[in-house]
Amino acid sequence: MEPQSSYRDKVAIITGGASGIGAALAKHLAHERARVVIADRQVELAESLAVAIRSNGGTAVAVQLDVRELSSMAHVVTDTVARWGAVDYFFNNAGIGLGGDASQYSHTDWNDVLTVNLHGVVHGIEAVYPVMIRQQSGHIINTASMAGLIGTAGSAAYCATKHAVVGLSKSLRAEAKRHGVRVSVLCPGAIRTPILQGGKYGRMLLDQKELDVMWEQARPLDPDVMAPQIARAVLRNEMFIVLPKWWKLFWYFERLAPVLSLKLSELHYSRMHTRVMRPAVQPPQPEPAASPSRARSSGN
Repeated sequence: MEPQSSYRDKVAIITGGASGIGAALAKHLAHERARVVIADRQVELAESLAVAIRSNGGTAVAVQLDVRELSSMAHVVTDTVARWGAVDYFFNNAGIGLGGDASQYSHTDWNDVLTVNLHGVVHGIEAVYPVMIRQQSGHIINTASMAGLIGTAGSAAYCATKHAVVGLSKSLRAEAKRHGVRVSVLCPGAIRTPILQGGKYGRMLLDQKELDVMWEQARPLDPDVMAPQIARAVLRNEMFIVLPKWWKLFWYFERLAPVLSLKLSELHYSRMHTRVMRPAVQPPQPEPAASPSRARSSGN
């Protein structure tokens, strides 16, 4: 498939489009004359962004979306096709963060991250892929993370979902080519977005002040600087989009020396544990089911 040359008059849906990378992409794509659908649970924030884009001469609408619900995702896609006739780009971007020691995660913590970061991505594909197959065109861009390419201690649940998104994207890219559909996976390093604090619906079981200091040492990139780079990489149909580019060094090292990479992860986690981990608190455990004999004897 030949590289695309322009976003002019193309239709782009961006999930998690009200803030962070999603918002930066919405602004940039609108500037490039794309018609943008800003889909987010934070619908008021999405609407404010859409108004700002329209006031600058762009084309954008805001829609409410809960990626945890397939019906919500399907409605966004169906409404977009009814409005503009196609979906050319689908930025499967919504996600939440969860930081901390896995021993402290509750069942709700695990479930929230898996539901948004993995099931939400799957729901996006379920909704938009059949449309793109019928069109014989389109591009799905799934947002993973550097945590999807390398092991990341201190964020086990997040890391698990992002590895899954990378694997899903690789498989789907191979399958989708025969339909004229492109698939890429975005793997950001440190980007100055709300996800560094878990995002609106995530959480960090960490000392946030100390964590912020550590993130600053990683030189986070501004999403408005990143968005044009993502857009150009998508037009080139790159499979893996790793930004900032110097983060590719960690990925190369992971592939060349996985054992040494794990050792570095252990050292980083030891440093992190000293600086930002909160005192260990065991998550609530489900009550064991009572045996029939105990249930009969506890009637008083």
